[in-house]
This record gives sequence, C-alpha cells and structure tokens, in this order.
Amino acid sequence: MTDGTAATPAHPSRVALFKAIRTDRTGPVATRLLQLAHADSPFVRRGALNLLHDLAGERHWPEAVDAAATRLSDPDEAVRRQAAYFFGHHGEPALVLAALGELTDPVVRTLLARALGPTVAQLTDDDLASVRFLAHLEALRAGPATRWHRLDTALLDDVREAAHHLDDLGRVWGQALYGLGREHETYALVARLLADPATRDIGADLAREACHDWRAAPVRLLPLLVRHRGQGATPALDAALATASTSRAASRTHGSLLAEVPFPPSPRARQTASTSTAYDSTAAAALLATKPVGVVRLAHARELFTALLDAGPLTFRQAAQLYNLTFRRPGRSQAECAPLWLRHAGPSVLPRLLALMTPHLADYAIGEHYLAGLARMGGHARPALPAVTALIDRRTRIPVNDSTRDAETRLDESLLAAALNTRRAILADEVPQPHAQPSPPAQPSPR
Repeated sequence: MTDGTAATPAHPSRVALFKAIRTDRTGPVATRLLQLAHADSPFVRRGALNLLHDLAGERHWPEAVDAAATRLSDPDEAVRRQAAYFFGHHGEPALVLAALGELTDPVVRTLLARALGPTVAQLTDDDLASVRFLAHLEALRAGPATRWHRLDTALLDDVREAAHHLDDLGRVWGQALYGLGREHETYALVARLLADPATRDIGADLAREACHDWRAAPVRLLPLLVRHRGQGATPALDAALATASTSRAASRTHGSLLAEVPFPPSPRARQTASTSTAYDSTAAAALLATKPVGVVRLAHARELFTALLDAGPLTFRQAAQLYNLTFRRPGRSQAECAPLWLRHAGPSVLPRLLALMTPHLADYAIGEHYLAGLARMGGHARPALPAVTALIDRRTRIPVNDSTRDAETRLDESLLAAALNTRRAILADEVPQPHAQPSPPAQPSPR
C-alpha cells in the first residue's frame, strides 16, 4: 500500500490482495485493509478507501461501508472526498440522508447528494445550493411537463452558487434536458447563461453537452460561442468551440466565423478510405486458390473479386467463396462483398442482400462499410433509401462508444457524412427497368 503497487492494475501485489479478500472477507488481509482506512498517512487512507470501494463494488461489504462512513470528517480533503463517493454509492439511502443532515463540508455533502440518485429529490429545501440544484434537477427528470417551468426557475436561481461545488454542472444539466427531449429549451438556456459573465462558463459547458447530444446544436450555437469568446476566451469556451467545429454542417454554415477564431481546429472524423491493392484476374485467382471455400473474412476481397468479375464469370469454387464472404458473418467483408454478389447473381438476390445490410448502417464500427457498399450498388439500392434517410434525419447523435464524447461526436459525424454520400450515389444512378435488362449469364456448374 505504501509504495502504491496495490493500486497498480495487474500488479502481483494487487492481484494477491484481491484474491485473498475475495476468498475470505473476514480473514487477516481483509481485516488489515479495513484498518489501513484509519492509518496515520492520508495517502494510505486514500489508497485503502479506493481498494475497499473496488471490492465493495463486486459484492456488498458492510464493514467497508462503515469504514468509509467514519472518514467523512477526515482532516484530509481528498480522503473526505473518497469516503463520500464510496459511502454515497454503497451506503443505505437512509444512512446517506442522515449523514447529509449532520455534515457541514459542502464538498462532502454535494458528493453524497449526487450519489443518492432519485432519492435526492427530497432535498429541494436544503441549505446548500448545490444540493438544492441536484434535487431540483432530479425532480425535473421525473416530474410532469406542467412542473418544468417552476423547476427551470429554481435551477436558474441556484446556478451561480451551485457551480462552486459542481464542476460539471453544465454537463449534468444538459443530460437531464436531453433525457426529456428539450432540445430548443437547451439552446435558449445556453444563450441566457452565455450572456451573463458569471455563468458564461456554465453556458459553454452546456453548449458542449448539447453539441454531443443534438446534431443541430453546433449550427445553432456556434455563432453564440464565437461572439462571447470575443469578449474573453476561457478554457470552457474554447472546448465548446472545438466540439461545435466538429460538425461539418456548422463548418459549412459558419466557416467565415470560424476562420476568425484563433484556436486549434478539432480533429476531423475518421477516414475509412481503404488502402487499395491492384490485382489482375490471374493474380486474384491464384490468391483465392490458397483460401478455403468456407472463408468468411478476407483482406482485399473487393479488389480480388472485382478483378475476376471484370474478366468473366466466377468459377464454382470462387462463387462459393464469395457466397460465404457475403452471407456467413456480418462485418467489413460482408459489406464489401454484397455488391459483388449482386453483380454475380443478378437483381433477384437484392432483397436478401438489403435485409443483411440495412440493420448495420448505424453501427459505428462497421456502418460506414455497409453504407459504402450500398453506394456501390447505386440505383439497385433504392429500396434501402428509407433506412439511409432515417440515419440522416436523426435529431440526436447515434449512440456510440469511444474514448471521449468528442470522439463519439466525430464518429456520428462520420456516419452522417457517409449516409449523405450514399443517398447521393443511389439517387444519381439510373437503373434500367427489368424489361430492358440483358439476361444474366448462366451460373457456372460445379466441377
């Protein structure tokens, strides 16, 4: 504990400690760790509480919760914070409420209130502004629309004072408004908060949260952010501007405004242009001959089968390989091979292919590959237009999972751009009517 190795992920001492305590919560190792929560060194007390919190998260541990409760008035502020976070999340709500009524440290009381979840709605008359704010916010989440105006007013009354103990006030406020679908009320609130120098940073944080949640937010809010940044730059305003500039629509609409702002541009959405390798039909056939018939993933599958189809019909073995790549497993290979199977087998297979492809369009890991596959199908993919258009017409960001909220926003922007490109490609391609189409070549027989 004293050298920090117990807090190092995968370190042998941490692994041994966890194993011993998981085996016996009443054994000597567990007893010693509980004692260290009261050690003379604040560093050791913090480390012990952190380990107890991790272990209590796996299975309720009353003795660990009691140890945290005794440190809520610790002389070290960091220990008090750790204890409040632990006790608030693992203690009985009635005991947490009781502690809130007895303690005076505003940081500890705020942390306990945050951990209470819906129960905090009981504390709308608390003496501390940050607790009242959290209580009114929880009441807003759960209350009917008829109470929104009164609760909005109560939140605005406490926002300046509450921000002293709620560093992420704008973010949690934005999350509540997003959960209620109050998009335009969010924009109006951002404008009001930005207009007051005392709440400008809160407004910037709320604007950033809105840009993470609503696709139209960057276009609506970027001019406000630029205007108020001109009155004095702050890290919160710079962060909100960087997030808003991620939007291609905002950059197109307000490009002249952005050009006047001297801050580093945000990274653009990822590019999925694949590294293309050229193959002729002989090389493609030779490479496929080394692959099993049941192949389900294949690098450069698109280039290989394109070369073969350009040269003539596929052999029975090659057709079987393309079939397996197309139908056996979702992923990039399927997305790239589906247009090739359409080319090989003809329009009769289109309904089956689209049924495979459209469910994956909003998948942040592989959706762009499926959208690119539909784009290559051109006019044949017109039946998929409703699915593509639904992706484009979303008011909210597509739920994705990445390292940061900005990175997740960029993923949504990337999918949106791919969907727009796909719709243009489909609408621009005229497919001949069935009576005008030449008869497809006969399928090769197995040999």
